[in-house]
Parts: sequence; structure tokens; C-alpha cells
Amino acid sequence: MWIGFAEFDYRLGDVHSLKQKRSVVRPIVAELRRRFAVSAAEVGHLDMHRRAVIGTSVVAADRTHVVDVLDAVERSAANHPEVELLSVRRRIIYSEDL
Repeated sequence: MWIGFAEFDYRLGDVHSLKQKRSVVRPIVAELRRRFAVSAAEVGHLDMHRRAVIGTSVVAADRTHVVDVLDAVERSAANHPEVELLSVRRRIIYSEDL
């Protein structure tokens, strides 16, 4: 079993409250879940209104599929004009290496 995850660190645009932040972050998380069948959630900078970290993960039987899904997720995560993608951290591991 192959497990892959990626964390996307964003700077949010014209956001002045946590409520506005949620209105920007929630649609991104929902889109990643719906389009790519991955687990996704806001996982960092929870108390900062102009920053967000969204984490995604995928599990598959082969490494190639995990890489392909994470590549597609990363392209989609970078394609949101309302936010600036600052960095991406990605890791792929094999279950027997745990």
C-alpha cells in the first residue's frame, strides 16, 4: 500500500476575519475532495486570517497512481487566483516502511 500526502501553504488575499477565511478555504477543500477523491482539510495556521495550510492525502495499491493524483491535486491547488500558493510539501511512503 502506498500513501501520499501534500501540504499546501497559502497566503490569502483580501481577507480580514476568520469568517472570510473560511469562505475562501472551504471551497478549495471541497473541490479537492470532489475532483480527486482525496482526503483534504485545513491543517495549519488555523488562527491566522491571512494564511492557511491545506493538507491532502491519498492511498493506492501502486506508487504511480499516488504520484499522478498528487500531481493533479497540486496543479489544481495552484490554480486559485484568490490565494497565493507559497509552498508545497509532499511525501510518498510505502506501508512496509512504517
